[in-house]
Amino acid sequence: MKIPLDVMLFYGALLVWIAILAVGWRKRSFRGFLLFGVALLLVLNVRYFIEGPAKSIAFFVGIYDVLHNFGVTAGTAPEALAACPPDNRCTVWGGTYGQHPSWGVAFYQRFSEGNGVRDALLYGHVGFNSIAFVLMMWQLFRPGLGSRARPHRILGRVTLSVLLMGVACSCILAAEHGSVAHYGGDLAKYGFWFMAACVVVCAGLGYAAIRRRDVNAHRTWMFRFAGSMWGAFWLFRVMEFVLGPLLRDFDTVSILICIWFSAPLGILIAEFVRRRMPAAAGEMTHFPQAVGVSRTA
Repeated sequence: MKIPLDVMLFYGALLVWIAILAVGWRKRSFRGFLLFGVALLLVLNVRYFIEGPAKSIAFFVGIYDVLHNFGVTAGTAPEALAACPPDNRCTVWGGTYGQHPSWGVAFYQRFSEGNGVRDALLYGHVGFNSIAFVLMMWQLFRPGLGSRARPHRILGRVTLSVLLMGVACSCILAAEHGSVAHYGGDLAKYGFWFMAACVVVCAGLGYAAIRRRDVNAHRTWMFRFAGSMWGAFWLFRVMEFVLGPLLRDFDTVSILICIWFSAPLGILIAEFVRRRMPAAAGEMTHFPQAVGVSRTA
């Protein structure tokens, strides 16, 4: 049995992340949890540029293979699992698992064909969105107060520009999904466009608010923007981790739920957290205070 070290390390990182969350929950400080999540996101995304799409996707599929195959009886073929011909290359598990999430097989096959334009769009989506994610968190941890106002404003424009480039790449890629049955066809295409809209609308409304000098509305929408980004990346993956094994008898159902609901759920979670933040003189508290960082940090 081949045991891929990188998948085991990822599982170990998830356990560490859960422990950090538990400690943060007790202390009412989530700074460590957020920073660890950003670092882990970069580890996952940078490998696309080091190993290329095919190998990175095989690792990604390998993360889900364990739970998706747990309890599957030999000789059975759940609807949401599929083989990966010809040599089972779409996973890092070698011959351990012969069936994989059907969306994962389709994902691998689409980016193992050497389509230069499609690969370039994937690199653009992963790269630009990773940069936007990091800049977004930097902006939230260091709001534009006093001497930081001008750098904050400039970096905000850079963040929005990079975000739009990353989202544009993802929308072009999603336009092809109508013909990919294991993604969910047109439902997946429109779902990814809806996800992109959740992210861009929140960021755009935040930008519009600061243009009219409404600082509180700007903070509110940027908080929701952060929620949409965390939802689209991390909540999407966690939901599939849980729903995939539960719904493996129904092809595309779990992945479609993740596509359509991860970003709006991220916004709702961010709004829930925001509303529970302590108010100061009737003004919405800065994001750093919500995660255990003082105003002067």
